[in-house]
Amino acid sequence: MIKTIIFDFGNVFINLDIEGHIQNALKSYGIESFSEEMTAFNCFYEQGLISTDEFLEFYAENFPKLSKNELIDIWNFMLKDFPKYRLDFLEKLKSDSKYELILLSNTNELHINWIKKHVPFYETFKSLFHAFYLSHEIQLRKPNQDIFEFVLSTHKIRANECLFIDDSADNINTAKSLGINVWNIMPKTDDITDLFLIKKDLFL
Repeated sequence: MIKTIIFDFGNVFINLDIEGHIQNALKSYGIESFSEEMTAFNCFYEQGLISTDEFLEFYAENFPKLSKNELIDIWNFMLKDFPKYRLDFLEKLKSDSKYELILLSNTNELHINWIKKHVPFYETFKSLFHAFYLSHEIQLRKPNQDIFEFVLSTHKIRANECLFIDDSADNINTAKSLGINVWNIMPKTDDITDLFLIKKDLFL
């Protein structure tokens, strides 16, 4: 029986354009691919191991023709809309009081600041979770195993009584290896509001 549902944020509640972001970044930077150093800095930033100022300074040094605001816009390009009906779904789920609801997201400071500014019901959304974990705040990052172990141990959750929902196959595979039930949501075809239809066998 499922007692806890752990949700990713991007492409579960807020829509992302990851491919568009990649193409826009490459074009804006005038490069053909991301260097290993850029990828590493992105991961460090997402995990809260470097500050926003350090992150932007790194990109400013590598792409001096771009202003700070332009660099921020490039970084935030992937963030799109948060359909209100998904909030309504979560509110209904919370009101039913059947499940512990946890958000577990690889989210950095610049992204969450954009969301706070552009999603008017962000605080309401956040309040619906029993716990709200952002990677840069807890300095743990998916798909590393330790972030899942942190949630399981902190909330005294049995893996087989938990469902983890994420759009990343890598994140899903780590959770699955720990015995957690999973739903690898496909943003182009699935929607979180179809949870009890698609994963009905887990909730019988």
